[in-house]
Amino acid sequence: MITFENIVKNEAVNTYIKKADETLIALGYTEHSFAHVRKVAFTARDILLTLGYSEREAELAQIAGYLHDIGNVINRIDHAQSGAVMAFRILDKMGAGADEIATIITAIGNHDESTAFPVNPVSAALILADKTDVRDTRVRNQDIAKFDIHDRVNYSVKKSETTINEDKTMIELKLMVDTSICAVMDYFEIFMGRMLLCRRAAEKLNLKFQLVINEQKLM
Repeated sequence: MITFENIVKNEAVNTYIKKADETLIALGYTEHSFAHVRKVAFTARDILLTLGYSEREAELAQIAGYLHDIGNVINRIDHAQSGAVMAFRILDKMGAGADEIATIITAIGNHDESTAFPVNPVSAALILADKTDVRDTRVRNQDIAKFDIHDRVNYSVKKSETTINEDKTMIELKLMVDTSICAVMDYFEIFMGRMLLCRRAAEKLNLKFQLVINEQKLM
């Protein structure tokens, strides 16, 4: 049985993550390196464990989270699909079972908002974990004068928290936004598609999705 630790220690996997992020640096994208994939991996795992799914299902979501962006090493366009194919080859070579490979690559292939759909619980958890990773530390460009709208939106988020309520009926993304950097409406302009996808993913897990934005001027 392939474990999350097996994946994290795999030299090829870590090379693909590093090189994929280098590609996105060249294209001017926000951070998609180890900080992002590890955060997505552990958030996806925690979502399923909190909702009572098995340890193994949660670990499959964790593996999918760690691998989900490796397709960027090929091209940003259709990176979810190319990443799923790459993950298949990696997992098959490592001796993973067909059923678990299918679950993981289905989640990876369905995580990008342009083509995504929460087809199973692992996929839904991955979507929620990925799309709620909004934070100022993902912005590489530190020259505010040169920010595009994506930089402004991410940099304005000074605190981000994703929680599930005690009744396990609601998953909530709470953001503290510095409105001196970015207007709240800019967030919705950029991330509306992501938030609608989060709602569909939450519904797959029998949850409602709620976005709470607290405004504060910090500059």
